Amino acid sequence: MRTEGRGTFRGWRGRRPFWGGLLLTLGGAEVLLTEKASLKVVLHIGMQGLAGYLLPTLMVVCGLLTLFNPAQRLFYAITGLLLSLGTWLTSNLGGFFLGLLLGVAGSCLAFGWLPDQEPRRRRRGLRGLRRRARPAGADTVTATVTSAAAPLAAPATAPAAAPPAPVAES
Repeated sequence: MRTEGRGTFRGWRGRRPFWGGLLLTLGGAEVLLTEKASLKVVLHIGMQGLAGYLLPTLMVVCGLLTLFNPAQRLFYAITGLLLSLGTWLTSNLGGFFLGLLLGVAGSCLAFGWLPDQEPRRRRRGLRGLRRRARPAGADTVTATVTSAAAPLAAPATAPAAAPPAPVAES
């Protein structure tokens, strides 16, 4: 039962830019957590103070929308990138650089994600497949044949063609 749920989650994760959306969401949450002023003070200050809360909130929304609506990932990624860069000015240097960097990295990952790629196999799995595909003892036979035939082997390059004959001018 446990592996069935894990397989379901892996399938869901494989059909969307999961890491990009997650990093964008975490970047927005980090910028929100580094805000110092209360919301009452921000509303009293005006638009500049409100932007300090608005941009990271929209970063979180873009990250979640990237996860749950991957068809529009390009729009959300570009918007998330611009919002992340905007937090540099509005929110404590982008959440002391950490939220800014998480948002930019997540947006780039979401932008670069391709939906129709085959899932990667682990290297261990590929090695096992290669070993099973070779017949037993193929390595020893190949090594013996190549070492015995090496002195008799033809050169790897073909001989060069003769240069064209000069044309006599009259």
